[in-house]
Amino acid sequence: MMMDSDVLHYSVLPREVLGYLGPALKNAESSQIINPPLLIDGTLGEGGHSEIFLKEYPQLQVIGLDRDCEILNRAEKRLEPYSSRFTAVNVWFDDFFSEPERYGAAKAPNAVLFDFGISIYHYEASGRGFSFSKDEPLDMRLDHDSSINAEYIVNTYAQDRLADVIYQYGEERYSRRIAAAVAKRRKVKAVSTSADLADIIKGSVPRNYRYGRIHPATRTFQALRIEVNGELDRIDRVLEKAVNSLTPGGRIGIISFHSLEDRRVKQMLKKLAVGCVCPPDAPQCVCGGTPLVKLLTKKPVRPAEEEVLENPASRSARFRCAEKLPADIGVNNE
Repeated sequence: MMMDSDVLHYSVLPREVLGYLGPALKNAESSQIINPPLLIDGTLGEGGHSEIFLKEYPQLQVIGLDRDCEILNRAEKRLEPYSSRFTAVNVWFDDFFSEPERYGAAKAPNAVLFDFGISIYHYEASGRGFSFSKDEPLDMRLDHDSSINAEYIVNTYAQDRLADVIYQYGEERYSRRIAAAVAKRRKVKAVSTSADLADIIKGSVPRNYRYGRIHPATRTFQALRIEVNGELDRIDRVLEKAVNSLTPGGRIGIISFHSLEDRRVKQMLKKLAVGCVCPPDAPQCVCGGTPLVKLLTKKPVRPAEEEVLENPASRSARFRCAEKLPADIGVNNE
């Protein structure tokens, strides 16, 4: 069994996630339903959140999804004591919710959880260039079978396209300067390691930005990781499908770590809570749409000060939750 010292990742907002998703599982566990409650952990990582739920609910079944086979193996070892109630699936979460039956999920889940943060394991132990503080191959793939990695993007994207990626996915104000510096360097020598790229970025930005509150490469590395793994597109594709998969009264919880993710989550949950898809200037609703969910968090839940002190990486975490409504019930989410 994996020892605690082998686990690198802190599960953020553990009490809050358990508190919001727990009632849906508790209701199912205490009802007369023959099948045990089911939680789908759409971003398993090292299995921390799944372990919390498996400990709390002795009848609970968990299906854990992750496209990274290495971290999936770590989670399976961690969750060996619950092997009779836990199933790991090596798949992208959006692919799973497009065809859940294909992956052995015939029953509607009572709860779905997504944690869109990247595990500390990827920064500290994967050796794939996620961290600008290490000298590793510039990879950043969560899916080892993907044909595109960060090195390919940095060395083959046209300068303008690279700048657009850095700006759109990293919200980096010096994206043009960084892309120009990368394009200049790759004419001489390919940019092949995380340290190479971090040095190029550091040398391309103004001095005051170079020594600012965050490392000047932070936003660019985020942007490349998102581009390599199609992260935002996957979020757009999965949320409505995940809600549709829930049993009535089931709950979905989503943890995001930066504004690009949270904005998409907020917009999608709001859309599902309203139901109507008529144009905003329409005098009255003609689409006949009805709300699919009730919002349980009007504003994102943030970690408590004590959690941030224990795990500084949690400071940017934001959690949103919604409950699926019965098909014949609407609700005012205003």
